[in-house]
Amino acid sequence: MKFSRCSGAFRGIGLLGGSALLLLSLAGPALAHHPFGMAEGAELNAWQGLVSGIGHPLLGPDHLLFLLAIGFIGLGRPVAWVLPLLGTGLLGAALTQVVPLSADLVPFAEVLVSLSLAIEGLIALGSLPSALLLPVMGLHGYLLGGMIVGAEPTPLFAYFLGLFLGQGALLLAVCLGSRRWIAAIGENGRRLAAGIWIGIGAAFAWTALVA
Repeated sequence: MKFSRCSGAFRGIGLLGGSALLLLSLAGPALAHHPFGMAEGAELNAWQGLVSGIGHPLLGPDHLLFLLAIGFIGLGRPVAWVLPLLGTGLLGAALTQVVPLSADLVPFAEVLVSLSLAIEGLIALGSLPSALLLPVMGLHGYLLGGMIVGAEPTPLFAYFLGLFLGQGALLLAVCLGSRRWIAAIGENGRRLAAGIWIGIGAAFAWTALVA
């Protein structure tokens, strides 16, 4: 029975890793733009801003995997992290409206975001403190905010609302299921998942460097 549970857990980890690698293989420059071929920044209307805010973190593999990985890190009170993470991300998105990222620095910022997956893996292994999730979330928010620089106030607010709703729903679901999932995969499965995320983060970073 114990062997069966372990086998099921490792199959689940394998499926998770395979899905993540599939996302990596599908990642490309198009994911740096608004969903569904929408106009860029200043040309968005309120509805497009809302949909784009919801879609950006969910359609970008690096952002999506970052949010999903919070489920296996092993936070003491997972749900208590939802609002601080959302707030930090929105602060980062607001900062980029005031201090936009230079185009020359975009590749390096993308490398840092990719390495955030490796940081999560190290947090899950206990090699780094959980508090690092907050500044890393701020970095993700900073890049997400760059997609809406120059927009009018109404679509800008709608975009921020979309970020809050999209990321909030996913984070809440991930954090609510965190303890159950960790119990299902066990400590060995959690460490394996952490290793997979470190590898994926390194692969994303390499892809960003050579692109």
